[in-house]
Amino acid sequence: MSTEVPESAVPPPAEAGESSSAPSRRTFIATTGAVGSAVVAGGVIGGTHLLGPEKAAAADTSPSSRVSLTVNGTRRTVTVDNRTSLLDLLREHFDLTGSKKGCNAGACGACTVLVDGRRVNSCLTLAVRLEGAEVTTVEGLAKGDQLHPLQQAFIDEDAFQCGYCTPGQIVSGVGCIQEGHTGSSEEIREWMSGNICRCGCYVKIVRAVEQTAAGRK
Repeated sequence: MSTEVPESAVPPPAEAGESSSAPSRRTFIATTGAVGSAVVAGGVIGGTHLLGPEKAAAADTSPSSRVSLTVNGTRRTVTVDNRTSLLDLLREHFDLTGSKKGCNAGACGACTVLVDGRRVNSCLTLAVRLEGAEVTTVEGLAKGDQLHPLQQAFIDEDAFQCGYCTPGQIVSGVGCIQEGHTGSSEEIREWMSGNICRCGCYVKIVRAVEQTAAGRK
């Protein structure tokens, strides 16, 4: 009978300076690597595997709610994830892409819409909280082919450059006029300070708002 020991069973030779009675560093690394592999193979890391099929399915399902609201004069009902913002609801569910996703943190105003006549940052507004609300986006300002006076004023005053912030600027301007904050250019600047124009068209934007507000008097 052969007494030859398989090569895989022979521990690696000790490095210089290591005690032969203690496991070598290479032996320790090899052992811990094998244990780690066994843990992964045993499914300890795969948490949903250990939960069982019913609990795993529940963990993967996000809570959702049904919400009905009026958008640009049309009643809409939809079931959405409770974490869905009004901005994502408008853009991804209703295909109203006029409201832009700029900072997605309420700091730039590109997503401004009117909710029950008040200006809001739609990126910070949860859709499920708007049951029964009336939402107006830039798409809902015009009447057919007839532009809203402020939309026309933006064209007349050339109050945009790249155009990315323009929908939010126009909706915010409409809200500013409805709120009566147009007594002076300084007041307009103050009440529209939440809308950022990275192209720097502020002078012309203020003129467009002033022109529209004057036409309402």
